Parts: sequence; structure tokens; C-alpha cells
Amino acid sequence: MHTHLPPLSRATTATADLKARGFAVLPPDALTDLCGVAIAGLEALHPDWDALPPDGHLRDGGRYRRRRHACFVQHADRLVPAARRAHWQSEAYNALHGGMHRWFEPIPARTAAAPAWTALVVGLGAVFGQVRAGLPWYVEAHQFRIDTTDGIGRPTPEGAHRDGVDFVAVLLVAREGIKGGETRVFDADGPNGQRFTLTQPWSALLLDDHRVIHESTPIQPIDDAGHRDTLVLTYRSGAFQGED
Repeated sequence: MHTHLPPLSRATTATADLKARGFAVLPPDALTDLCGVAIAGLEALHPDWDALPPDGHLRDGGRYRRRRHACFVQHADRLVPAARRAHWQSEAYNALHGGMHRWFEPIPARTAAAPAWTALVVGLGAVFGQVRAGLPWYVEAHQFRIDTTDGIGRPTPEGAHRDGVDFVAVLLVAREGIKGGETRVFDADGPNGQRFTLTQPWSALLLDDHRVIHESTPIQPIDDAGHRDTLVLTYRSGAFQGED
């Protein structure tokens, strides 16, 4: 199976690359260096993905997505859990699910309290703050498992999109028994685009949501079953979506 390799950034070049092209792809060692976290600490979070409840809001009728959700406010190096709230996007950013108040089961408190979790979320927020000032960041975290229960799984059923925030981080947690799942990033106001496949656990795609749109292609099983686990973090200045 042929895959397109991503244009990788080093920890020392991630911010400059994000400024220059609107996105950066970090291999695991660059992610851990930037966030000051050990890979073992991140791997300790992985069992969460085996217990995600089904996403009951899929308007295409699919059964291929499981998820949890939580909100935080980042003040410099401090991460404060926010009250449980619905995930909301306008139809301008999500034509399929926009305008819905989607309630998901919360990310476990033990996960949100783990030092590796805080270091990861705060570290990425610091990177984004070097591109464009925005503190405090209003952060939404989404744990996703896309599986092949229906024979095909759609990581982005809404298609190529922006999220309506300032920055997005898409972290690959695991990829097992599948083909597909190619990432595509395009200039929001121009013809340029790149395509590549994230294959290394804890590699990360960082996106300036003002400048680029993104999508991931459907996945199919190689054997009887397969799945793709991701953690998506969005950072927005001023307020959570739907509050301003």
C-alpha cells in the first residue's frame, strides 16, 4: 500500500513552518520535545480509546465513530477544566452537523488530570501562542475512534472544512488494520494543497484554522476489522463556539 509521506517539522522549526504555510506536521519526538512530555506518559492515555461510547449524532446514519469530549481554559501554563457543555459549530463550518448542540460523554477525570495530558495541551497552546496571541485559549478536546463496522469509516464525514477556531491539533493515537485515512490540507484562499498519511502513533498535525482547510479520507479494513484513533484539540481565543 502506497502512502504519501508527510513534510515533517523539527521541534525547532515547527512554529516557523506553521507561520509560513499554515500547518506543520510533528513526528513523535518533536511533539514530546515541544510539550516537555515523555512518550510513555502519552501512551498511558491510550487505553481510554478502547472504551469510547458511540457517537449518536451522525446524520449520515453511520455507526463507525466513537468519541468523548471535554473543555478547558488555558491560562499560560495553567489548564483549568471547564464545565461540561455541548459541542457546537455553525453551519458555515460544518454543513453536516452545524447548528446542533451535540452532547458527548466526558473525557474521564483521571485522563484530564494526568500530567502528560496537561503538558500536551498546554505545550501545544504555547506553540500556537507564538504564531498568534490568543490567551486565554478556550480548548475543546475530542477523543475519536473511527472503525470499519460499516465496512468503511469516515474520519471527516463533513468533508474538507475549517473548524471555526484559531488552531487545531490532530494527533494520531493508533492506526490498526486499515488502509486509507489520508490527510489532505489545502489553502483556504488558494489552489495549493498537500496530501500525506499519518502512520506513527503520537505524530501530530498542527493547523492554523484561519488559513487552511483539512479533511481525512475514509478508512477501509485490511482484515476483518480495523480502526483509527485520534485526539483532536481545538484552540479558540475569546470564548467557546456558540458563546460569542
